[in-house]
Amino acid sequence: MQYDLELSRIIEKINDQRFKKVLLQLSDGLKPEAKDIADRISKETEAEVLIWLGSCYGACDVPLGMEMLEVDLIIQFGHNMFRKQEGW
Repeated sequence: MQYDLELSRIIEKINDQRFKKVLLQLSDGLKPEAKDIADRISKETEAEVLIWLGSCYGACDVPLGMEMLEVDLIIQFGHNMFRKQEGW
């Protein structure tokens, strides 16, 4: 099954906001794509991309310790569509 991860939109947002460190958090079904996603974001932005390999049970499952990593943006990929946030 193919998913539209809207990477072009994500890359544009990272570049527009000049984020320097982003974290990818993916559901288990999407984790095999993590390296390809990270590589594309790294190639098209100046951001350092980290991949969270722990669990991800939904949008409310934010990894602990993000303040220590000084992450500017968490990008969570899942299987369900959520209502778009204002500004995205």
